[in-house]
Amino acid sequence: MNPLLDRLQPYPFQRLKALLAGAEHGNGLRHIDLSIGEPKHPTPELIKTALQAHFGGLAQYPATLGSADLRGAIADWLAQRYDIARPDPASDILPVNGSREALFSFVQAVINPSACEKPIVLSPNPFYQIYEGAALLAGAEPYYLNCLPAQRFQPDWDSVPADIWQRTQLLFVCSPGNPTGAVMSLDDWRRLFTLSDQYGFVIASDECYSEIWFDTPPLGALQAASQLGRGYQRLVVFSSLSKRSNAPGLRSGFVAGDADILAGFLLYRTYHGSAMSATVQAASAAAWRDEQHVAVNRAEYRAKFEAVVPLLAKPLGAEWPDAAFYLWTQVPQRYAGDDAAFCRDLYQHCHVTVLPGSYLARDAHGQNPGAGRIRLALVAPLTDCIEGAQRIAAYAN
Repeated sequence: MNPLLDRLQPYPFQRLKALLAGAEHGNGLRHIDLSIGEPKHPTPELIKTALQAHFGGLAQYPATLGSADLRGAIADWLAQRYDIARPDPASDILPVNGSREALFSFVQAVINPSACEKPIVLSPNPFYQIYEGAALLAGAEPYYLNCLPAQRFQPDWDSVPADIWQRTQLLFVCSPGNPTGAVMSLDDWRRLFTLSDQYGFVIASDECYSEIWFDTPPLGALQAASQLGRGYQRLVVFSSLSKRSNAPGLRSGFVAGDADILAGFLLYRTYHGSAMSATVQAASAAAWRDEQHVAVNRAEYRAKFEAVVPLLAKPLGAEWPDAAFYLWTQVPQRYAGDDAAFCRDLYQHCHVTVLPGSYLARDAHGQNPGAGRIRLALVAPLTDCIEGAQRIAAYAN
């Protein structure tokens, strides 16, 4: 077996399962799960209809590059959504089987383990654990940048030593962020592009929560590059239909950006064997061409935040995020920052499951930025989110 597998850490939900093992959940309360960021809103009928109309695609091997129709639909969506010049569907866009698969495989294709003593992959902290696992299995060293309230939950790029930048080959950003919901500003992007130009690293922008917003559509990486008058050199973005269109089981997304990098990634993927089914491609194109279901989806999430944030503002310090469907709250003072103990007690006394913030982060630079916090995913039905928040508030008070 690959010895690098031994460096992988348990996934947060494995740790959560172990934490709650054996915990009693009395009082006859039904279970409310706010721990997993899996969309629960109904999948739009237009996706189901497109799938049924294209079952013939199951009888053929799909092309790794994807269909011209799907790439064209994605190019149209990017141009309309971000007010940018339409990307070239032939070179700037590559369909993938969900952003998770693509984020992992992209690192394997991009990292050059022989280029320096030990390549570095920079990651926000807390973070989506695929970033870390992909870096480790590519033979790189993760370097974590704490995302703290004082920095608007954004990494402090200026805190990174020059010798770390010199070894950095890839940098992950997630905007809107998981779990913080924080969105990068144009000034954030300007600084990051300057660093990329100076040190030559690739930027991988995870934007799978980009369509869940409340007032203003979040700025995207390609949009920021366009507004700053630059091209897409060393910049690749990842997006998905999972959150936007409530279709996590479709396993459909795309990568877009630097054509040279995507050409190498396409070559990798022809060997990786991860081409998207033609049936799924047809349904995906239909989803990218429709915005009505996306607006309905946003309105449903807004209703949840309007109901839940006031309930948890005082006991947990809950605040509206910039975007996404998470609340990143504090634990009550009586827990002295022990987020795991609070989560276990919530399960035991309230039969509500949330995720300890420390499970989403690593100890770095003298602290774990997730310690003393919990992540609540407001994906359950509105009534469940309200009842869960009411139970949490009663217990926290």
